[in-house]
Formats: sequence, structure tokens, C-alpha cells
Amino acid sequence: MNTKRTPKAVLIDLAGVMHTGDDPLPGAVRALDRLRAAGLSLRFLTNTTRTPSHTLYAKLQRMGFSLARAEIQTAALAARTLVHHRKLRPLWLVHPDIADEMGKSARDPDIVVLGDMGPYFTYPLLNHAFRLLMEGVPLMAMARNRYFMEPDGLSMDMGAFVAGLEYSAGVSAEITGKPAASFFSAALAELGLAAADTVLIGDDLRDDIGGAQAAGIPGILVRTGKFRAGDDADPEIRPAAVYDDFAAAVDAILA
Repeated sequence: MNTKRTPKAVLIDLAGVMHTGDDPLPGAVRALDRLRAAGLSLRFLTNTTRTPSHTLYAKLQRMGFSLARAEIQTAALAARTLVHHRKLRPLWLVHPDIADEMGKSARDPDIVVLGDMGPYFTYPLLNHAFRLLMEGVPLMAMARNRYFMEPDGLSMDMGAFVAGLEYSAGVSAEITGKPAASFFSAALAELGLAAADTVLIGDDLRDDIGGAQAAGIPGILVRTGKFRAGDDADPEIRPAAVYDDFAAAVDAILA
């Protein structure tokens, strides 16, 4: 990695970087231990919106990763924080697994909040949201990722549903997760560090690397998870460095 000094903190994507499904990627557990031993502050940034934060934390622990629950920053919790801070009355369109973590939907919503519902996306639900948007209710989306890696291959993510509602209602969604600048700013604020003192490791060229670098944070791309051939030669988004996997990226950071 072409840096003059070791960063003070590392922001790390989870799925596709440290694990796939319920299995850690080769060398990832030991690599994380090495970052901790070096005394670097860590934050785990994820756009996953199907899994509640406590379940995600327990899952990562079972895989052998050493981390604190407070180090995990999710797009879903970012949305909940914004909704509560603004005293909004949301219609939560979310996966049943995170419904309790988000809270109850209002009877007279003044905002539509969309998460990745997976197999629970239905036309009636989306059309209900569409009608609210046509009445002037704004749209908030936890992410707009195109796809993600599962144990049996790539799966379509929620971005297509966000785009569909935007197109039909003629609106633009406010994004709470990556690549929103506010998502990265929140991590920096918690760490008490400037963007130049941190680095991000991710597998998504646009949402991880592009989002981080737009916030002034160098982004390291790894060739796992969402990585597709050609991402490391994209003419518009140029990672600070590209490595085969998380372990190799950590080797470079600590070199």
C-alpha cells in the first residue's frame, strides 16, 4: 500500500471481505487479530439490512472474529437513528428479522423507509409505498446495493427496488448506508479521527471504495465477495490499492 504511515483506524466491510454466509474467508480471523494487536481502532461497516445487529454480532463471534458489538455500524441502525432524531413517523418496509429492532410502523406515516426485504418484497407492499410517495411522502432507503455474495452465488440486492420506486414516483431516495457521506462521517466522529487517518477495506467498488474516497478516506479493494473482473481497472473509481483478500490487505497496512 502506498502510504507514508500506518493509519490510526481501519474501516472494514463485512460480507464478502471477512466472511461469506456463516464461514470466515481464509486467513480473515487471524488478520483481524493482527490489526488489533497493532493497536489500530476498528469499525465494521455493513449495508446488510436483513440481520439484526445482535444476531450479526453473535454470528461473527461464532466464526471466531474478535470484535465488540459497538464496533458494528449498520445501514439499518443508521436509518433508525435518523428517523428518531427527526421525530418522523415511518412506514418500515423491512425484512421480518429486523422488524423488532426498527420498531412499529406508524398508521399515518410521513416517511417510507425501505430495507432489503428479500423474499418478502411483494407488489402490494411496494405499491402501497408508491402511493404514499405520490402523495408527497419522502423515501429513505438503507442502501442501494446492486448484488451481494451468498454461499451459492451472487444474489440481487435491494437497489433494484429502490430504483423502481424512484422511477415510478419520480423521487430520489435518501440513502443511510454506504455510499452516503453521512455513514462514513458517523464512523469518523465515533473514532474522533480525520478521514486521512483512516483506511477502508471493501469488496464493492462503488459503495465501499467510491463512497469512502468521496468522504476523503483511502479505499482498498479486495478481490473477494462482490469483486468482478475489471473492477481493479475501472476508469472512474481508482482504489488506493488492490489485494487478493482481507489478509493480504492487512499485511500491506502493517508492513
